[in-house]
Amino acid sequence: MIERVKNAMVGAGASWVLWLMLVLSVVSLAVMLERAWLYWSIRDDLTALMRELGKLLRAGDLEGARVRLEKSPSAEAAVVVAGIVEADLGAEAAEEAMAAASALQRTKLEKRLAYLGTLGNNAPFIGLLGTVIGIVGAFEELGKAHPAAPGGAGAAAAAAATSQLAPQAVMTNIAEALVATAVGLLVAIPAVAAFNMFQRIVRTTLSNTDALSHVLLAHLKAKGEGATAITGAVVRASDPGARRAKAPARRAVEPEEEEGVS
Repeated sequence: MIERVKNAMVGAGASWVLWLMLVLSVVSLAVMLERAWLYWSIRDDLTALMRELGKLLRAGDLEGARVRLEKSPSAEAAVVVAGIVEADLGAEAAEEAMAAASALQRTKLEKRLAYLGTLGNNAPFIGLLGTVIGIVGAFEELGKAHPAAPGGAGAAAAAAATSQLAPQAVMTNIAEALVATAVGLLVAIPAVAAFNMFQRIVRTTLSNTDALSHVLLAHLKAKGEGATAITGAVVRASDPGARRAKAPARRAVEPEEEEGVS
């Protein structure tokens, strides 16, 4: 069994590993370019957007705030628009709507990043597989070298030629093995760097989304609390029972004051 596996590995060589790494590197480059274009296309000045949103909300212009956010290409604006659409149902409804929109935006931002992370973690191991195959082939060639057997000048010349060819084959296989390791590292390093950079962009975007969402929630909650306080005051002012409840208290104090005067 071991002999069959060894013969299969030596027969195939490590060239297929290099071709596999080449294909994976092309796919990795395509993913990097696509993600970079996406993140570039949704960038916006979040500081100015937050300031304008706050002004519109303080002015009570929810429709203007929605129009301003829809003009922004950013993922943060798309999340807050979902909250404004449900603002008439209250702060809790808007918060739930923004949470759902944020989950969708997160899925969109993290799409295909798992491929970069997986490739960055496993490309060195694929290269190491090519290295192992190359070393096995090197030892196979080294085992073919044998000492010269007695039999005349022709046999001695053949043995000398074999002893010269064997080290060359060994060095060729070792060089192929080292190339496989180098290619694995060359594929893994950019993938890991891009994965870490894109993950930071995603985290920053989600943090900005949370900050922009809280601007809307603060306005809706303050508006709701103000409306509740005004409604309570109106109800107390228009409730005859409340006024009658206060009247006996005043009458209870008046006799005491009259006794003190007499």
